[in-house]
Amino acid sequence: MDTLILDTIPFKPDYDELAQKLRVRPGRSSEKELIQLLDEARTIARPKAIYCIGYIDDKTEDSIVIGDYTLTSRILRVNLENTHRCFLYIATCGRELHEWQLSISDMLAQFYADAINGAALQSARKALEAHLVERFGLGNTATMNPGSLEDWPLQAQIPLFEMLGDTQSAIGVELTDSLLMIPGQTVSGIRFETESNFASCQLCPKEDCPNRKAPYNAELFEQKFTAR
Repeated sequence: MDTLILDTIPFKPDYDELAQKLRVRPGRSSEKELIQLLDEARTIARPKAIYCIGYIDDKTEDSIVIGDYTLTSRILRVNLENTHRCFLYIATCGRELHEWQLSISDMLAQFYADAINGAALQSARKALEAHLVERFGLGNTATMNPGSLEDWPLQAQIPLFEMLGDTQSAIGVELTDSLLMIPGQTVSGIRFETESNFASCQLCPKEDCPNRKAPYNAELFEQKFTAR
């Protein structure tokens, strides 16, 4: 499949937002350390994203077919009921920041660096979303990520990575045999147009999740995704 790479994404981290998240108080030594780490990160950060268009060739009760690949998920199948295409993607903080974090020995600085890398990942995600809207005129969209729900487990990473080609050469992201992505601050998924406001969080009962985007709805699966 033809892929497109975004590798000139600006990284402009919000210090106040990071400091609040990390509970770094003004005037403390931790403030100076966070500022120094941010200054270092700005000089080397290169967040990136890669995507391709997946044209849906067929749909079964609990799967979709894109070219030679079958993606099995009842939730994904229902969410893509009214569309013929989706966007398969990977967004990452970038190998540069990953290697930078690995070079840090102090545990607290490592913790701060990981949060900075998370901010770089968010820059990549937002840049990709804006690019897709501008280039393809997308309206309301939603995202599903392999492993976020039992219905679409981490094993779905394998065909997604295969469809995106040599991601290690393209954007420095590799998928390990244990299905972990390197760099750690990387996300893969499928973005699609939808008339609903679906978020995977609505079907996930995990409490106190820092990345939750919507409240858990215990009845939603039965209402929308159970085969009739």
